[in-house]
Amino acid sequence: MSAMDVDDGKSSAENYELPWVEKYRPKILKDIVGNEDTVERLSTIAKDGNMPNIILSGLPGIGKTTSILCLARELLGEAHKEGVMELNASDDRGIDVVRNRIKAFAQKKVTLPPGRHKIIILDEADNMTGGAQQALRRTMEIYSNTTRFALACNQSNKIIEPIQSRCAVLRYGRLTDGQILKRLIEICDFENVPRNDDGLEALIFTADGDMRQAINNLQSAFYGFKYINSENVFKVCDQPHPVVIHNILESCSAGNVKEALASVKELWDQGYSALDIVTTLFRVVKSYSNLDEGTKLEYIKEIGFAHMHILEGVQSLVQLYGLISKMCKITMKPEYFIV
Repeated sequence: MSAMDVDDGKSSAENYELPWVEKYRPKILKDIVGNEDTVERLSTIAKDGNMPNIILSGLPGIGKTTSILCLARELLGEAHKEGVMELNASDDRGIDVVRNRIKAFAQKKVTLPPGRHKIIILDEADNMTGGAQQALRRTMEIYSNTTRFALACNQSNKIIEPIQSRCAVLRYGRLTDGQILKRLIEICDFENVPRNDDGLEALIFTADGDMRQAINNLQSAFYGFKYINSENVFKVCDQPHPVVIHNILESCSAGNVKEALASVKELWDQGYSALDIVTTLFRVVKSYSNLDEGTKLEYIKEIGFAHMHILEGVQSLVQLYGLISKMCKITMKPEYFIV
């Protein structure tokens, strides 16, 4: 664990109170986990000192905002505190914010290293209204000599074309299990967190490629139970245990409809929502090794349809029963259905 990983400028007592996701947020580009090619492009920008307008696109919790903050720190040095403005566009997303706060910062006089520009970071930029994006496009044009924009978003197609054409688009992929595991072990060692391998696997499973989620779950499980094992992690995350889902899949693949439905009813009675159950079911199916690829694809297709209906508002137990029945039917003998 390098010294750069711990938030600088604070005492150890203050650091202990910080959320670990902030305490161990990387401060320089080389400490960022994953997406090596994209981070290398940012490192090249930092060396050259000529930053273009940037769109960073990808799933939550994989390092987009952290990357641009590291880039700003390396470009501006000590001046980054005055030369950077960060806005969360999911809250500040109206046209008035562009006209007032962003425009005022772009006009502000700041002493920066030679050849450097002020940086405006817009997080969740895909949530900005159409009018705000149009106003932002004009602001990017007018203040191009003094200010650069970095837009972090989950879906770049929700950014209007005129802004996309003015920006370099950098795409971030989901982090691998190995990358998340390595970081979790570093934090566990630094914080003296007792754990076992099952607990770390559970953290990786619940995170699903999201480093921020993994670190938050680690801290919550440690503060709640003082030991990281699979049971404690799933209690904190409040997700159906994969073992139960695994048993449901075994019942479906064996054509045991009653047993599979009973297990789903038990999860439902425990208070898990239809979305919780279907999401965990999908994650387990992807890594379930007792099915041939054709059957696994059919299962994923049915789970996808059920997920779509649930998101549309049909979150009843009958919806889950229908899904399980269709999954059982896939592996049952055709003659069972002859009338």
